[in-house]
Amino acid sequence: MTKDVAETPTRPASGAGFVRDPARPVLVHSGQMPAGQMVEPHSHPRGQLIWAMQGVLRVTSRGGVWIVPPSHAVWIPGGTDHHVTTETEVEIRNLYVDPSLPLRRQVPRCAVLLLTPLLRELILRLAALTTDAPFDARRLHLAAVIADEIEALAEAPFSLPGAHDARLVRLMRHLRESPDEARPLADLAALAGASPRTLERLFRAETGLTFRQWRSRLRLMAAIERLERGQSSTEIAWSLGYRSPSAFVAAFRAQFGRPPQSFLMG
Repeated sequence: MTKDVAETPTRPASGAGFVRDPARPVLVHSGQMPAGQMVEPHSHPRGQLIWAMQGVLRVTSRGGVWIVPPSHAVWIPGGTDHHVTTETEVEIRNLYVDPSLPLRRQVPRCAVLLLTPLLRELILRLAALTTDAPFDARRLHLAAVIADEIEALAEAPFSLPGAHDARLVRLMRHLRESPDEARPLADLAALAGASPRTLERLFRAETGLTFRQWRSRLRLMAAIERLERGQSSTEIAWSLGYRSPSAFVAAFRAQFGRPPQSFLMG
């Protein structure tokens, strides 16, 4: 985001997060947002699973900043201050869980989660059914299964930290838009409007990672999305700027402990 937060176009939060109704334990909000828009800072009683089925979000809370592609979601416990900014045009399917159905109490904090194909289909099914009418037996059963799935979701093997500093945000956006970008930080500094030394310091301070570590995570998260679209390791390797398919497979195995093509098998 190149603008200050005060200059970023905002929209109010969905009212679904503020509904207290145990008879409707899981509500879904569907919508589209253009790039560069922010849902104003807020909190609500319901827990929220933030998911962009298309596009990329940046989610900010006191616990950190996360860049979230469609393969991942962020769990926000009820009562947690947060705001969401669109990095690209997005299509959103967010879940809101009533306080009467507390989830993920064992780790009561924001968390980046790796979505399962089952939960994605369940979210889409509930979105197709949901109205303001009372839940019938079918919706209640679907909500219960969704709650079980949210409870069982594992935290992502790693997440992609975002940033507050506008210079770092500019550089991160460029790298997300061009994941095959292979130039060193010294050659990319002009895009951010800061020296390489300053950018390296900002990466460490705001993400806990070096520039090279952050870019490696970005590529591996992009690889997961491409695997889900059915691309081969060879296609992914060349599209993400790896030296060779074997270099990609080695990097993937080093991070996840398994080769790319078996990753989605669980």
